Amino acid sequence: MTVRTRFAPSPTGMLHIGGVRTALFCWLYARRHGGQFILRIEDTDRERSTPEAVQVILDGMEWLGLEADEGPFYQTQRYERYREVIEQWLTEGKAYHCYCSREELEALRNDQLSRKEKPRYDGRCRHRTGPREGVTPVVRFRNPDEGEVVVNDAVHGPTVFRNTELDDLIILRSDGNPTYNFCVTVDDWDMRITHVIRGDDHLNNTPRQINMLRALGGEPPVYAHLPMILGPDGAKLSKRHGAVSVLQYREEGYLPEALLNYLARLGWSHGDQEIFTLEDMCQLFDITDVNKSAAAINPDKLAWLNQQHLMRADEARIARELAWQLARLEVDTTAGPDLKGVVQAQKERAKTLKEMAANSVFFFREPAWYEDKAARKNLTPEARPLLARIREVLSGLDDWSAAAIHAQIEAVAEQAGVGLGKVAQPVRVAVSGGSVSPPIDATLALLGRENVLKRLDRAIAHIDSPT
Repeated sequence: MTVRTRFAPSPTGMLHIGGVRTALFCWLYARRHGGQFILRIEDTDRERSTPEAVQVILDGMEWLGLEADEGPFYQTQRYERYREVIEQWLTEGKAYHCYCSREELEALRNDQLSRKEKPRYDGRCRHRTGPREGVTPVVRFRNPDEGEVVVNDAVHGPTVFRNTELDDLIILRSDGNPTYNFCVTVDDWDMRITHVIRGDDHLNNTPRQINMLRALGGEPPVYAHLPMILGPDGAKLSKRHGAVSVLQYREEGYLPEALLNYLARLGWSHGDQEIFTLEDMCQLFDITDVNKSAAAINPDKLAWLNQQHLMRADEARIARELAWQLARLEVDTTAGPDLKGVVQAQKERAKTLKEMAANSVFFFREPAWYEDKAARKNLTPEARPLLARIREVLSGLDDWSAAAIHAQIEAVAEQAGVGLGKVAQPVRVAVSGGSVSPPIDATLALLGRENVLKRLDRAIAHIDSPT
């Protein structure tokens, strides 16, 4: 049997990290077993589905690197197939027309609630032989009257549902649109899905889908329902916790592999290992190792993992991501040093690419001002002769390398009888505008002689005429 998994998001909102984790687990399971991963867009909710949300799903999956082997398939392009199945079931007696009005159904529900019964459709139209004048019917699936459905869930174990607790589900609305559970069932059957991995909020849908699969002549796939992702406070995930478009994580400077590593560890583990590449996860992931309990987001852990991946990633690739972040800050990266050099200098000092970009602007653009506290402490009359001496020795330096620059700074400090920091820190403020940068020798080497001398001149002028 060839493993076939599917990720089937609904474009009624943005693709957020709960959906991304589901997509990741589906993708990993297919890759681990040499199978296929299918992308399906469940867009039958025409009022709430938007092209923008569809595009975010596609863009997000591309950014994450979770490429599909088949798809994307769109349910709205499969209506003919759904109607074909419904007509077949009506002919075979597996479905029937229901002419109950909304008022009648509401009265039925209120009556059941008054008797403290579980609200469910009572099948009163099952045996109707003719239409009801003036009423456009819905179509309902004729659920089995007896027996039970056992969902052998790969995460939670077996769960038993009695068929008497399941009512006859509407599969075609009166406006001619098929319903979610029906479309999902037909799609999974037609697409030969062997493993359905999804959130545990779908568990109650599963027995109905199994009964409809059997009406199609098939047997159910393996189901695995994933526990929820909670906010740091243990509450349901919301926008304030991180339930935002996955592409916002790119904007915030996270690497896709770091985000996927983090999401994999939300409910899955392999010993004490924390850092995984996608290749690692493809080799190690198994759905049976997923925890049953919900997992809470830890933003600090995500930031730490992102830094670990930043330090390990190919510098050329990080340079491309850094260029994207700098462009968002309206920085012209052609007016500065090689981006790979900037990455090398900054990668151990930033947790996100957004932070790295903000801290690297001075490499490409002279600071418009000095940080007040840094200037008051370091751009002082006492520092002026040191800055002037540094400017003098650097202007005649033949070997513009970090090592040669470091030697000159050390020599100036030694000649002045002060510690290295007494020279390096005023120079740092002079060239970067603030008190924090990569090591000063690497910083000056990246900036280049012309920029360094120009900024030293400006700092000396600031000391002479503070404003």
